[in-house]
Amino acid sequence: MPSYSIVDTGNSRSFPVDHPFLAGAEDGGAVLVYLGIGAGDAWRADGSKTAILVELGTGCLGAVTGESRGEEGSNTLGFARFRVGDGAPSDLVELVRQPHSDAAAIAAATLMLEGAGLEVSLCTDAAGRILDRLLRPYFNEALAKLDEGLATADDMDLTLKLGLGYPEGPIELLERTGLHHHHDVTKALFETYGTRHYAPARRAVVAKQRAARGSGT
Repeated sequence: MPSYSIVDTGNSRSFPVDHPFLAGAEDGGAVLVYLGIGAGDAWRADGSKTAILVELGTGCLGAVTGESRGEEGSNTLGFARFRVGDGAPSDLVELVRQPHSDAAAIAAATLMLEGAGLEVSLCTDAAGRILDRLLRPYFNEALAKLDEGLATADDMDLTLKLGLGYPEGPIELLERTGLHHHHDVTKALFETYGTRHYAPARRAVVAKQRAARGSGT
């Protein structure tokens, strides 16, 4: 596994608490990892590194590195552990590449993350990556059907758990992890893609309004 160093800019969503990945960092590593909410601002190009990883929110790596004519790519990659709201991060890391990202950088980043016990899914540079783009419309639909009176929240959650084997239904998951966070993600996706599937559901808008007033979710 390649050695790696970490620049922590604070408030990392991927690593909010102690993790073996954090403990394995060392000075002068071949891979440089920027963690936290300010990762994009702290990023600097460095051709001497095998790979540079930048923690992303909902947005694109191109907002950090720049884009031009679909030819972008270097030793800099994006990444994020999938996480719903305030819930614990999953062990799945979405590793973001650009059209001409270095193959050696991708290989090194994959080895590094897997060596820390994480699973890696390589994806193209798109807002929301893979999971948010797949799951947010599903969450929105569940919230809309609750408004339409299709079933109670308990009945919908139970049906999906028993019928599809999900450990948690969509309504209880969103309310447990903060429905206002769902609003923020879907709003960002809607602004990027403009399709109705990503427009924040009414209940998410209400939750965001209440959170802004300090009234909870």
